[in-house]
Parts: sequence; C-alpha cells; structure tokens
Amino acid sequence: MTKRVEGKIAVVVGAGQTPGETIGNGTAIAGLLAREGASVLCVDRSGERAEKTAKDISSTGAVVSSMEADITVADDCARIVKLAMTRYGRIDILINNVGIGGGGDAQAHRIEERVLDRILDVNLKGMWHTIKAAIPVMRAQKSGSIVNISSLAATSGATQMAYEISKAAVNRLTTHVAQSNARYGIRVNAIMMGFMDTPMAISGIAQATGRPTEEVRAERNAMVPLRGKMGSGHDTAYAALFLASDEAQFITGEILRVDGGMGLGLA
Repeated sequence: MTKRVEGKIAVVVGAGQTPGETIGNGTAIAGLLAREGASVLCVDRSGERAEKTAKDISSTGAVVSSMEADITVADDCARIVKLAMTRYGRIDILINNVGIGGGGDAQAHRIEERVLDRILDVNLKGMWHTIKAAIPVMRAQKSGSIVNISSLAATSGATQMAYEISKAAVNRLTTHVAQSNARYGIRVNAIMMGFMDTPMAISGIAQATGRPTEEVRAERNAMVPLRGKMGSGHDTAYAALFLASDEAQFITGEILRVDGGMGLGLA
C-alpha cells in the first residue's frame, strides 16, 4: 500500500522535543511524515533536540537529518533551504511549528514592548522568514505545501496580547501566501490548535504558576467540550499530514480548527 507522502521531502521547523511526559507537536509531525514515506529535515533552535528527534525517527529506517537554526535570523532560514536542496534536491513540504508565549505576555495596557517584540519576532517574523526562503524553490518546482501551526488564541482570549495577535497574524499570513502563490501550484494552510497536552503547554504553565502538572492538566481537560480531554501532538500531526499530502491537493488558504470543539463555544 502506498504511503501518504511517499517520496516527498519535508522540512519540519520546531521538530525538537521539549522535555516532558507527552509528545510535542513538532516531534509528532516529523515522526508521522517519516512513517508515511517522507524524507525529513528536522530543524530546531536546539541542535541537540533536533538531532534527538532525527535519531529516534531514523531508527525506524526513515531517511532523516537534522540541523540547528534560529528562525528569527533570515540567514539561518536561508541555510535551512540550502541544506534541504543540497541533501534532497527539492522541498515538497514545509511545516512551520513555531510559537512561544509567556515571559511577561499580558494585556495591552500592561505588556512591555520588549516582550511584544520577542514574541512577534518568533511567532510571526520567524514564520515569514522560513516561508520567504522556501517560496522561490517551490515556485520553481511549481508545487509545494506549507502548513503553519496557529492557535485558537488567534480568535479568542484577552490575557496574552502578544501571543494572541501573533497567531491572528499567522492566519492572515497563511491566506496571503496562499492567494499569492496558488498560480504556482503552492498550497498554504494553517492548523488552529486548541488545548493540547504537550510538554511546552502543560509544563510551561505549571512552572509559570507554581502548580502541579496534573492540576493544570485536569483544569484544561475540563475546558474541552469533546470528551473532556485535550488533544495531543498526534492530533496535530494527523491534521498536518492531511494538509501536506496530495489528499488535500484542492485545499489552500484553509485555517483548520483542531480544538475539540472549543472554537464553537460549546458548553
């Protein structure tokens, strides 16, 4: 049976695994794409974490490599594309699993400018850098699929201005790039995640608030309408696989909610 992305070349940005009990979105996406036949370049700001993800995946027999890169630096993003082209000769899939929060993020009248700049630099400008670097390759190929990881915070919430507006901007970046590149056969979509049981989310909140991880997990589970349970990195990965694959060949500019019904305002 043919695998869903057999023979494709995928670059997964944010593929490193944050320490914790559960799997992160980037690690899950990289692993699933590899299992479904793609050759994968794992990229992360931590070279050690990127290498660990690549090593774990390669143990299954997949073709995978890794590199360290800071996506807030345009030259690093150019290096990502150069390495992918040197090693594999093309880029079929770009996964932008990019996002930070916390660190002083607050409401508009309280947040400091340095915090806003830091979060926008990573969540928005970093994603733009990788897209800008990859688009010329995909235009030359007249094909490619870009999947940006967004968040339900793009449309709701009133406590973390920088994170919320950065993800709203990611959604608009997605539709802009989709519209301006459709004629070149490039598809661009985003996944708008709800609450996910990932180490970055759960451990990050627990550390920031000084609460036990299980208390944080239980509280967030209770807020999810669908079965009262958060999603996992695997849920994000399966959505990304679909959007990246030829099964979604007529889909572009879509902002796909993967949120257990949270965006519906279900009681």
